[in-house]
Amino acid sequence: MLEDDWQKTVAFLYQAFEDNHQLDIFKLLLTTDERSSLITRVKIVKALLEGKVNQRQLKEQLGIGIATITRGSNSLKEVSPEFKLWLEEKLLK
Repeated sequence: MLEDDWQKTVAFLYQAFEDNHQLDIFKLLLTTDERSSLITRVKIVKALLEGKVNQRQLKEQLGIGIATITRGSNSLKEVSPEFKLWLEEKLLK
């Protein structure tokens, strides 16, 4: 059931983006803190892909806990090679 709900939610978000309501849907569904956390997570992924700083330096730069960075690092290890290439293309321009 959870997988079915997840697929429906992703389809709903996709449709919001297709209809050019991406900012509206994120403002509706995410609190200010959640949006801030999402921004931080993208920064973590970008920094990990760049590989210019270690996790401790990143912790200091972003003012976050090392566990948050470790979770990002572990998640990045689980993505497909194709998706990792896409991330690099989009985040490391």
